[in-house]
Amino acid sequence: MTAEPTRPTEPATPDPTMDAIGRAVAEGRAGDITSARTRLLSLWSTIGVTGDPLHRCTLAHHLADLYEDPAQALVWDVRALDAADAVTEQRVQEHHAGLHIAGFYPSLHLNLADNHRRLGSFEAAAQHIRAAEEHSPHLPQGPYGDLLRAAIDEVGRAITQRRTARRASAPGPT
Repeated sequence: MTAEPTRPTEPATPDPTMDAIGRAVAEGRAGDITSARTRLLSLWSTIGVTGDPLHRCTLAHHLADLYEDPAQALVWDVRALDAADAVTEQRVQEHHAGLHIAGFYPSLHLNLADNHRRLGSFEAAAQHIRAAEEHSPHLPQGPYGDLLRAAIDEVGRAITQRRTARRASAPGPT
């Protein structure tokens, strides 16, 4: 997952699971990929496949970034998209009043497009990059939205050019 929009430090409702996910993600961004992955997988076991869809979406989206192998990342990105489809706007607002579920979809589809592209599945990649583009009006103005719009363009060009190499700007381990 790419960087999140700037938001106040306090969520609308305290959420220990989201806090634990955030700590694991920070650990991964600090370079301890193995520990972050272990923590997130442990949380996934606790949440379960039928747990809170916001927790599942957030965790799976971030966990995908901790895998260099696009097939492994794809599994988690599919889980993130499936969970997003079950998240309600009310649930997102309970977590943070400044977030909207519609804003999740550009990044979710971008990651799926990029994974499919890296695997050489260009038709599936093109479908997801089109979905990311269709959802991009829901991105906020500012650095986060600009970052995602640029990544959508970059992945779109790579799909057109049939390139499978990892993007230097992609999140996650190198």
